[in-house]
Amino acid sequence: MSTQSLRKDHKLIEKVLQALDATIKLLKDGKQIPEEILSPTLDFTQNFTDVCHHGKEEEALFPALEKAGMPTTMGPIHMMLLDHKRTKEIAEHISLASKKYLENGDSAYLIETLELYVQHVTEHLWKENNRLFMMADARLNDATNEIDKNMDDIEERKLSELGKTRSHYESLVDELEKNVSEIN
Repeated sequence: MSTQSLRKDHKLIEKVLQALDATIKLLKDGKQIPEEILSPTLDFTQNFTDVCHHGKEEEALFPALEKAGMPTTMGPIHMMLLDHKRTKEIAEHISLASKKYLENGDSAYLIETLELYVQHVTEHLWKENNRLFMMADARLNDATNEIDKNMDDIEERKLSELGKTRSHYESLVDELEKNVSEIN
């Protein structure tokens, strides 16, 4: 299955979305969210999701789909590229909102940006899991091994450039879930 690596990423991203959703509820309840939670969130959203995961899609999956006859200037690929751009923009707003929150304790902007991110990325993952990846698996069956190898290479290169590994992000997510659950 040519989308197996991406689906694995989605499981990790979904865990972060759950932690963000819990963080939103805590903020709304007036709880203080420490930098130890916000900083890994920013790292994950800006580096793992945007650089690594989107990199694998944009540099491996989308070109393979284009080669198989799916246009990139319209249709599903074009929509996913627009979504990726929007995800990056929202993550940048989370960074600004986090800095403001840590400086002055005002959580309104942070809540707003986190809610927007969770909603947007949740919808995006649904579109990929239930539409794009199904099309990809059907169209790219003959090229699965090549695409999987390409995605593995891209992931390793992108994370190496960041000085990180996949296991770093898997541990980061586990720690984030734990830290969020301990705030009361």
